[in-house]
Amino acid sequence: MLIRKKKFQIIYLNNDYNTSIIADKNGKVIKKLDNEIYGINYRPETLGYFSIFSIKNDSGWTAINIKGEKLFKVLNTEFGTPSPDNLIENKIRIVDENGKIGFANNIGKIIIPPKFEQASSFHNGKAIIGSKCKNIPLLEHSSETDCQHHYTNCEENGYINNKGKIIQMGNFSFEEIANKINWKDNE
Repeated sequence: MLIRKKKFQIIYLNNDYNTSIIADKNGKVIKKLDNEIYGINYRPETLGYFSIFSIKNDSGWTAINIKGEKLFKVLNTEFGTPSPDNLIENKIRIVDENGKIGFANNIGKIIIPPKFEQASSFHNGKAIIGSKCKNIPLLEHSSETDCQHHYTNCEENGYINNKGKIIQMGNFSFEEIANKINWKDNE
């Protein structure tokens, strides 16, 4: 039997963003969320098949379904800044407990299991992947508490298709692969 998924939104009941509910498209309450568990919602009042939350006492971002159940962890796109990934070409980057990156679709189904050390968002059906990666500080810092901005440099880069199949991988720079497949950052 085919179960039809239903879009929902998150609505806050007060201005302190402490009490949130799952509601249908008309604002009808489906479920009140426990404010001892759920932190800030990434995009309240946005209709979708999943919603992204910070979960208290848990790092990163977590996608939940209409029942409030955890689906997967969402990639945070910036180091040190709360910035969960967005749906691009109906795909969102997800991460596992080892930091490997995969993809889920717009209805919350994992379509490419986490297996990549680095992965860009998709553009025209292709995403750039990297392996043997290192984080390089943008500037020299005098201490650990200074700015933590960095870029990621991978020894090997390549790209995958919509199914997660590696089309090419090798001793290429990110820019070489981006130029080859005409990849652009959609964010």
